[in-house]
Amino acid sequence: MAVVEAWPGKFLPLPQIEAINEKFVEARDEIEYAQEDAETVYFNESCDAARKSVKEVLDAYQQLCGRLSEEERGKLQRSMGLKMEQLKAEVEQLDHLHAD
Repeated sequence: MAVVEAWPGKFLPLPQIEAINEKFVEARDEIEYAQEDAETVYFNESCDAARKSVKEVLDAYQQLCGRLSEEERGKLQRSMGLKMEQLKAEVEQLDHLHAD
C-alpha cells in the first residue's frame, strides 16, 4: 500500500487521502452546479446531489480519522479539517439560495 509522509516520520495511507481529495473536488463542483441552478427548476435536484456528495466526503474523512491514532488524527484534522468545514458551510449556504 502506498503511503505519504504527512509529517516527519509519520505516514498516512495515500489511497485514502487521494480518494478524499478527489471526493472533495467533486463535492465542490456539485455545490457550484447547485449555486448556478439557484432560482431554477433544477435547483432541488442539484442541491440533493451536492448534499450527497458532501456526505460522501465527510463520511470518508471520518472513517479515515477513526482508523488513526489520536496523534495522527490530530495532524490529519489540522491538514484537512478546514476543507471539511468549508464543505459543510458551503452546502449549508445552499439553503439560502432558493426562493420558495
